[in-house]
Amino acid sequence: MRNKIIFILAFVGLLASLVCAYVLGIEEKPQPPAFTPASNPYANGIYANGIIESYQKNGQNINIYPEVSGPVTQILVSEGDVLKKGTPLIWIDDAIQKATVEQQKSQIELAGASLKSSQDQLDKQRKSYELDPRSVSKNDLDNAKNAVKVAEANLEVAHKQYELAQTLLSKYTVRAPADGTMLSINVAVGSYVSAQGSYNTYTQGFTPILVMGGPQAYIGVRCYIDEILVSRLPQASQIRAEMLIRGTNIRIPLEYVRIQPYVSPKIELSSEQTERVDVRVLPVVFRFVKPKDINIYLGQLVDVYIGAAEKVTKNTGAKK
Repeated sequence: MRNKIIFILAFVGLLASLVCAYVLGIEEKPQPPAFTPASNPYANGIYANGIIESYQKNGQNINIYPEVSGPVTQILVSEGDVLKKGTPLIWIDDAIQKATVEQQKSQIELAGASLKSSQDQLDKQRKSYELDPRSVSKNDLDNAKNAVKVAEANLEVAHKQYELAQTLLSKYTVRAPADGTMLSINVAVGSYVSAQGSYNTYTQGFTPILVMGGPQAYIGVRCYIDEILVSRLPQASQIRAEMLIRGTNIRIPLEYVRIQPYVSPKIELSSEQTERVDVRVLPVVFRFVKPKDINIYLGQLVDVYIGAAEKVTKNTGAKK
């Protein structure tokens, strides 16, 4: 009886092991990818990291710093607004500067009154001299003339100081330096700003108080080509490129704009000032018209493939 139980248990164990081996041996079909992996559309194309930015003829985005210091009293625009050159953006507390302007205005009135007094005194002495030259000495008459000149100079200085104070007062209203789109507002009402910008709580450094992009007719793409691949870059007239938005199957053809002919350390994408390995890259700028049905934002990283235009022979029309 005991041996019979042992054989039964052994048979059950063998059956269980066969079932487990069968179940564990079943291969599960892999899930389809969420999007098609990036592929090179050019026969001898090269890959580059790219970042979407506002399209500018020169430079990148427009970083705005105030020319004066003080707390922000009002923010007049919102992120995403399309702005014209000269549009007021931010007001900085100008109470002290307004008082200075009023003081300079009073100085003009004082200098004007002083000039009138000196001029009246000169007119009296000159009239008295004309009636009787012995009634006024030549020295007193010259002093009266000099007093008028000094008063005129003081009035001119007062006007210049008033104009300077007025100009400085206008700096407390930060205005759009060019046509474009407001990308980022890095201050809040009550924040203290200076010529260094505003202090960022998270990065613990100073940043521009505002960042503007150019007009949105075109969007720029700045690519960084590894120095190892620079020798494979086609001639400017033959450059063709295609952008792939990460996480999607969307491909957008790019229009070549220019090459920035200066190979620099690759710190633009990471914002790191130093790197352990000095990898250098060549910036190449492209542009494209934003499709209406695709969400694309400035600062977004993309994959870019760069190749050369295909040549066509005259005799056969075949592509090389």
